[in-house]
Amino acid sequence: MADLAVLILRICIGVVFVGHGLQAAFGFFGGPGIGGFSKMLESLGFAPALFWAYTGAYVELIGGLFIILGIFPRIAAFLILIFMIVAAAKVHLSKGFFLQNGGFEYNFVLACVCIALMLLGGGKFSFFDKL
Repeated sequence: MADLAVLILRICIGVVFVGHGLQAAFGFFGGPGIGGFSKMLESLGFAPALFWAYTGAYVELIGGLFIILGIFPRIAAFLILIFMIVAAAKVHLSKGFFLQNGGFEYNFVLACVCIALMLLGGGKFSFFDKL
């Protein structure tokens, strides 16, 4: 039963990150695309912004796919965790905790799920259940 729970957790969080990655990289689902994402990162002081835009977009997109499939889930979760910590610190922390004020509540939940996946691994319903 625990392996089924990990699978459900992997699919749910993976879908969220794939969706965010598609928004950031390609502008799908109303997202900014790589150009808009790069401009937003530049406004936050990231340099070179285009490098960080591609890095962030593809960490979310490929990391989300890897989590869904259970391919190196601990590594994928760790990379996404770093991305969530940076996003929370640079964008949301100054706005407090709660999401309605633009706070880091959502990033906190996503980061906690990433930590759980780092501890649990992919479970037996993954391509690499021991990694």
